[in-house]
Amino acid sequence: MTTSFELLYESQETNARLGKLTTAHGVIETPVFMPVGTQATVKTMSPHELKEIGAEIILSNTYHLYLRPGHKLIEEAGGLHKFMAWDKPILTDSGGFQVFSLADLRDIEEDGVTFRSHIDGSKHFFTPERAMEIQMSLGADIAMAFDICSPYPCSYEHALEASDRTTRWAKRCKDFHEHPYQSVFGIIQGSMFPDLRKKSMMEITDIDFPGYAIGGLSVGEPKDIMYEVLDHIADEMPRNKPRYLMGVGSPDCLLEAVRRGIDMFDCVLPTRIARNGTAMTSVGKVVVRNATYIKDWEKLDPNCSCYTCSNYSRAYIRHLIKTDEILGIRLTTIHNLSFLINLMKDARLVIKEERLDNFIKDFYEAYEDRDRK
Repeated sequence: MTTSFELLYESQETNARLGKLTTAHGVIETPVFMPVGTQATVKTMSPHELKEIGAEIILSNTYHLYLRPGHKLIEEAGGLHKFMAWDKPILTDSGGFQVFSLADLRDIEEDGVTFRSHIDGSKHFFTPERAMEIQMSLGADIAMAFDICSPYPCSYEHALEASDRTTRWAKRCKDFHEHPYQSVFGIIQGSMFPDLRKKSMMEITDIDFPGYAIGGLSVGEPKDIMYEVLDHIADEMPRNKPRYLMGVGSPDCLLEAVRRGIDMFDCVLPTRIARNGTAMTSVGKVVVRNATYIKDWEKLDPNCSCYTCSNYSRAYIRHLIKTDEILGIRLTTIHNLSFLINLMKDARLVIKEERLDNFIKDFYEAYEDRDRK
């Protein structure tokens, strides 16, 4: 079976939606946050723990798995699901984000991108067909078309060239791809230019993929510009197919995007800041490694019942992190991922009850994230 999407409910007060995304490895309720497992593992977490916190789908990185251990080895192991002992859905990116993040180590031409490995300097040529071949070997439920993620800021001419090439590559991806259960999602580009975003959306949706992503956001632009881009195109994307905002993971951005009709999210943010001793909580960020928590016997989040918050104090977690004990960052990771997964679960409930706007308002009043503005 290939991926299918059922739109279950559309809010009357916002553009928010409820959906059901069905894949060969399970059903996903949307809106949903996907933990990132770049190297075929969500850092510090076991698959069992991911299931316990309610993760329904995870993301892995095509480019990095191609370099190590190699997509053919993973295929020989029975595919990515068996290789990493995760039997629920997986989405793999295409390498398009590395066109942005590894800008100093790559060269773009019409046929594809030459990457110089950050590991040993060796050269690797990615074409749209090669990106599909690698993802078919990995065997994820959802594969992403190979695209060009533009930086912010960039010129109109640069954004137009990248967006047009993304469209041409998307067609090549669809023409080349064949897999018994894997589906390919197209990616909308266009940087921060409204007319280019609209043009890209029309071109990519005309190719008729089973799902669509919005790429090229959360690349350094102010949040109000991100919201303007979403306002311009999100509600005009196909109603009966999933909408995926790539690389966004702060709680406020998730809620604002849900309000605008986005269904799927991924980001390394919750696991990355967890490794730096920072927790997302319902009352703001808690930098638990700081000295202020040395005698704080309260749990990380007064409103959370995850494994971490049910068992450990801020003082204990601070002690673990300050002494470089692995358990410390495991506990902050469990909490941060639980927080975002449960935030989306709560969002699904209040969308159905037509309370999303009030829910977001109350969230902002309690959440003292100074990065929000």
